[in-house]
Amino acid sequence: MYATGVKLLGKYIKKNVIFKYGFNLAPMYRRTTGRVKNVSEDLLTINIKIPLNYKNRNYVGSMFGGSMASATDPVFMVQLINILGDKYVVWDKEATIKFKRPARETAYATFHFSPDEIEKIKADVAQKNEISLIKEVNITDKTGKVVFAQIIKTIYVADKSHFKQKRKSKKQ
Repeated sequence: MYATGVKLLGKYIKKNVIFKYGFNLAPMYRRTTGRVKNVSEDLLTINIKIPLNYKNRNYVGSMFGGSMASATDPVFMVQLINILGDKYVVWDKEATIKFKRPARETAYATFHFSPDEIEKIKADVAQKNEISLIKEVNITDKTGKVVFAQIIKTIYVADKSHFKQKRKSKKQ
């Protein structure tokens, strides 16, 4: 449903604008309390904000760790799907969160892929058909100097035709 909407709107609206407002209006993302604040035109950089409020404040007054995890959870995967395009399958495979200190204020995270990383992903998938990619993002204060948590994501990326063939052979 969401992918179809993006394709339709993509004829009239820039992809980075669709990404930002699509995330912020999607019910499942809204519930995380995170908000996408900025998406670069090439989709390589995305900034999110997680305000501390009554919806995500825990028993001791700091941000509930689940809010930090859920607000960051889908970003790398959806970002990569939109950067790589229809020839690839992208799935979240694993996530680890390492809490560093309590978040008693609004938190921020920046998700980034470099053009070189994207080319390496494409080259690795072309050579191996599928890869597992590890990406890290820190959840910080506004300055970026105080780290509240570190998220380590493992993302599966495969050539779409290889993925379909692999699934087909597993069913038999």
